[in-house]
Amino acid sequence: MNFYLNKFGFQSPSISLQPNSELEICVVIPCFNETALIDSLTSLLKCDPIKTAVEVIVVINSGVKHSNEIREQNRLTYDEAVAWIEQNNRTNFQFHILLEESLPKKHAGVGLARKIGMDEAVNRFDILDRDGIIVCFDADSLCDENYMTEIEKHFNKFPKSPGCSIHYEHPVGGEEYEDAIYKGIINYELHLRYYNQGLVYAGLPFAYHKVGSSMAVRSSAYQKQGGMNKRKAGEDFYFIHKIIALGGFTELKSTRVIPSPRISDRVPFGTGKAIGDWIESENLVFNTYGFESFQILKAFVDCVPAFMNESIEKLPINLNESQKQLLFGFLSTQKFEEALVEIIKNSKRESAFIKRFFRWFDAFKVLKFMHYLRDNGISNQPVLSESIKLLHKIGCAQQLENELDQLLFIRELEKK
Repeated sequence: MNFYLNKFGFQSPSISLQPNSELEICVVIPCFNETALIDSLTSLLKCDPIKTAVEVIVVINSGVKHSNEIREQNRLTYDEAVAWIEQNNRTNFQFHILLEESLPKKHAGVGLARKIGMDEAVNRFDILDRDGIIVCFDADSLCDENYMTEIEKHFNKFPKSPGCSIHYEHPVGGEEYEDAIYKGIINYELHLRYYNQGLVYAGLPFAYHKVGSSMAVRSSAYQKQGGMNKRKAGEDFYFIHKIIALGGFTELKSTRVIPSPRISDRVPFGTGKAIGDWIESENLVFNTYGFESFQILKAFVDCVPAFMNESIEKLPINLNESQKQLLFGFLSTQKFEEALVEIIKNSKRESAFIKRFFRWFDAFKVLKFMHYLRDNGISNQPVLSESIKLLHKIGCAQQLENELDQLLFIRELEKK
């Protein structure tokens, strides 16, 4: 067993079958209380063939705290998947199903399930002495048929990239779900893309989507950063930023993951929870961070290079007095001046200073910043109005008067 698995592995690898000598991509799927796993497996199997080989590792999981009903559903899903695999396994496209029924109460959840599967992938590649690609997917997601070929091409094109986010699009219409769910997911995805484009507008170096079903990493990068965390929710957000910190992170825009928009109580926040809350509240307005917060963020980020030689109080920051008070108030809570002294002390060049600065002012602090401004004067506003403000600032001259039109516009913008 390699160093990473010895030090950070949750358990010993379970898959004993020798991997295909051409294995290059392992897709990992956590599966909990799921009824539609076969749809996801079928979508992956329908992908255009790649030049090498693929394995899909499914971790059907529950914890000691979970009900007998959930365990029973997991066993039904397991039996169904095993039968499906017997009919569909191929030499160059193999499926493995792990059934984990007694994960510890403290950690049982999606983070640990992803970790178990991703650690298995590390071991598969380690057997072959290969730095393969570990892809994260979900048990209720679908994908385009060029999904595998585009992942293969992407990492060949960017051999030094430690990982990438993959373009995603929730379904926004059809007959599978009720209209309220489609309306909810349009608003929620617009919120996600509005936030990401707000980070782009502000000039932050880590403006990437962080969706658990839509990311991929090299095995070496995964190991170098200590692997997946055991968080029960938000594991994707925390994990992907460890990979982004390595530098050279990329975006794969030429294919698509199609996550489910359905209501779910599997995790305490995220898509399923947001849609459930939307339906339950019967709220006609979906709120998000006020655009003014991104304007304050941008004014702060624009000054970062100057912080190496000048204090923030002496810089002509393009903000009014109330906005400055909000910014300075937040920085005080984060002990900004002490952090800045340490950053300057360890930076000989401006490029090193900026890199080290954004290690401190990372995605987690940015989220704290947005929450601080929300709680201290810049209240949440309808996503429709705030997205219009952002699109106007970034030069969109089109009249996009509803959430769906805005969402479709930003999707296309992010694929360029």
